[in-house]
Amino acid sequence: MPFALTEAAEGVFVRAGACAEASAANADGIANSGFIVGASGVAVIDPGGSLLDGQRLGAAIRATTRLPIRYVIMTHAHPDHVFGGGAFLPDHPAFVGHWRLPAALATRSAYDHARLAAILGEAATGDPVSPTLLVRDSLTLDLGGRVLRLRAYGRAHSDSDLTVLDQATSTLWAGDLLFVRRVPALEGNLKGWLTAIDEISAIPAARAIPGHGPASVPWPEGAADERRYLTLLLHDVRAAIAAGTDIEGAAATAARGESRKWALFDSYNGHNVIVAYKELQWD
Repeated sequence: MPFALTEAAEGVFVRAGACAEASAANADGIANSGFIVGASGVAVIDPGGSLLDGQRLGAAIRATTRLPIRYVIMTHAHPDHVFGGGAFLPDHPAFVGHWRLPAALATRSAYDHARLAAILGEAATGDPVSPTLLVRDSLTLDLGGRVLRLRAYGRAHSDSDLTVLDQATSTLWAGDLLFVRRVPALEGNLKGWLTAIDEISAIPAARAIPGHGPASVPWPEGAADERRYLTLLLHDVRAAIAAGTDIEGAAATAARGESRKWALFDSYNGHNVIVAYKELQWD
């Protein structure tokens, strides 16, 4: 599968992931991944969805710059964002993540590995690398006159979400706190995600790189569709609970007004409703 890069801003390179489920054809390259080049080094952001995907990203970096890879930043624990990490071990970077990321990886990686290996084969799958440089609130990294500001969030899309702001170009790497065109996937906390959208919308950026979607979108306008969907999900699930609708009934009906507006809607909306229902039934 060709590894096409977009330079979303000066020195900010993005591989837009396939809008599809993981397959042998795409090597689980279904999330946006990429890198930022400074004067003295490179930061990888989300190293790919498999060892093979990470190796392809590494080759693309080497075709772009010979500067050393200083950091591999992981925006959260989901396999399409972290399983390429092992491809960068020979570069000896610092692996960076949310303070909850080590526990999240320890809990889920064996299951994720088995599921992914069944699709890709063992040799292509790899394993994530647990971070040793942890972000509890915020952290600043310097690539040589190029400052990256990292911020950790509470439970939202997941329980280990992290954003990266490249100050030089006012580019916000939002991870899966931002989905564009592909329906958002909820694992963490719906109300927390809506709060996080408000927080990241206040970040002074010119553009954002979503976890899934195009290489970049204008900011903060690029969050409008996701905010609308999650707000409707919250409204409809609360209404279902108030009406005494059981969880299966809610999953079949809530947020259906968004069905034509998102790719992979039917694959994820029902699960989103179930996660939200379990959260909101105790409000």
